[in-house]
Amino acid sequence: MKRPTPLSGGDRKAVAKELRRSEAMTTIYAARSAELREQGERLIREADNLLCQSWNERMWSKGGPVDPSPYITQALNGGYPLLEIECSRCRTARTVDLAELKRPSTTFIHDLAGRLVCSKCKMADKRPASR
Repeated sequence: MKRPTPLSGGDRKAVAKELRRSEAMTTIYAARSAELREQGERLIREADNLLCQSWNERMWSKGGPVDPSPYITQALNGGYPLLEIECSRCRTARTVDLAELKRPSTTFIHDLAGRLVCSKCKMADKRPASR
């Protein structure tokens, strides 16, 4: 937006001063915004990591309950890209890369167990759920 230039010299100087101040504040606000956004993203990563650690400890110590579990995006953001599953029939363990799954990123980790099928049992026409 083009501002009309004031007629008097004092007014021109005041407007020029305010424009310089405004430009400086724009830079300060943008830098602070970027700083806070980075800090917020770091805190979200930390929260996702703690959520995954909590779920892992609950699964290890008590064996469940599996619900509630983190979303796939929370696990990936928290630094947990791999999921270890076990076939409920033949007890074959397998590691799944969460980033490669063709599932919505808002899928809960515990929902994956019923959808993933053991490849050994699948060849024997069995389709037990993983855990």
